Amino acid sequence: MIRIANVVCGGAVLQCSFGTGPSIFNVLPANKVTTSLPIANIMDNKAIVNISPFILCQSLANPTVASATAAAFGALTPMPCMPVPASPWTPGSPTVQINNFPAVTNSCKCMCSYGGVISVQAPGQVTIQAP
Repeated sequence: MIRIANVVCGGAVLQCSFGTGPSIFNVLPANKVTTSLPIANIMDNKAIVNISPFILCQSLANPTVASATAAAFGALTPMPCMPVPASPWTPGSPTVQINNFPAVTNSCKCMCSYGGVISVQAPGQVTIQAP
C-alpha cells in the first residue's frame, strides 16, 4: 500500500525528540521549486541554514548537556540546542524530485548526531502530495 504524504516547504514546523520546543524549517530558493515558499529536498538538512535550534537539548550525548549534568551532580541539565544533522532526510519521496533529489514529505525523519530524531510536525502546505 502506497502512503500519500504532504510535500514539505519552507516554514514547516519541526520537532526533535530531545528538543524542548519546535523550530521552523528554512528552505533556500536554490531548489527553484516553490509553492508560496520553496519546497525541500532530502539534502536540506544543514544546521542553522535549514534546521533551526529546538530551544534546549536534553540529550546526554550532547557534550554541553553531559558537562552541565555532571556539574549538577547527575541532575539532567538541558542546554541550548545546536542541531547536528547526521544524515539527509529519509526516506524522501520515491517519485517527486526537487533539484535532482527526492522531495521531503511530512513522514520523513532526520537524525541528529546527538541521538535525536527530527520529524515534521506541520509541512508548511497541504495542497501538494506525494507518495
